[in-house]
Amino acid sequence: MKLALTEFVTLDGVSQGPGSPDEDTSGAFTRGGWLVPHMDQAFVRRASDWLDLADGLLFGRRTYQAFARDWPQITDPDDPFAARMNSLPKYVVTNSLTEGTWHPTTVLRGDPLQSVAEVKALPGRELQIHGSARLGDALLSAGLVDELRLVVAPAVLRTGRRLLTGEGAPSGLRLLRHEATPNGLLLLEYEVAGQAPQGAYEGVTGVA
Repeated sequence: MKLALTEFVTLDGVSQGPGSPDEDTSGAFTRGGWLVPHMDQAFVRRASDWLDLADGLLFGRRTYQAFARDWPQITDPDDPFAARMNSLPKYVVTNSLTEGTWHPTTVLRGDPLQSVAEVKALPGRELQIHGSARLGDALLSAGLVDELRLVVAPAVLRTGRRLLTGEGAPSGLRLLRHEATPNGLLLLEYEVAGQAPQGAYEGVTGVA
């Protein structure tokens, strides 16, 4: 399977607590819920299209436990995500859980890079990470992420946990698609393309 990382971020790269003020208050973070005012139907349609590609969902422990608590409670038949989120195979990277409560779940113990690589080797279309920013960052730096999908909100928070901060090799990206929604969200789809290239500026005549 291809590994696709989907993340919500502000213009200054904060990924913490997009959905509500009390979603993630770790580190005394008080500015959660920054994505919600900008959500619109164009965003919902694109997010649903992305989820259509998933044959599995991958999480870190904290995001898994939050999703496992909340998603089974969403029973609205008109919700475009709940049925698929609840029925897709889930994989959680953790050495502190022995079993999952959000079925069907497989617990991936031991070395996370090796265990994720083994799941990626299974047949299927996409293994998708939603949230789990620290896990996503680690997998990106290790070269295991194939596509990166960013939903960029028109907000600058100046506080909160940033998305891409871990150590590792620099990542080059190739823009595949981009879209701006009516409420100002930027939907950016990238293919991971090896290490980030470098160059020296020698004037506009040398620009392709």
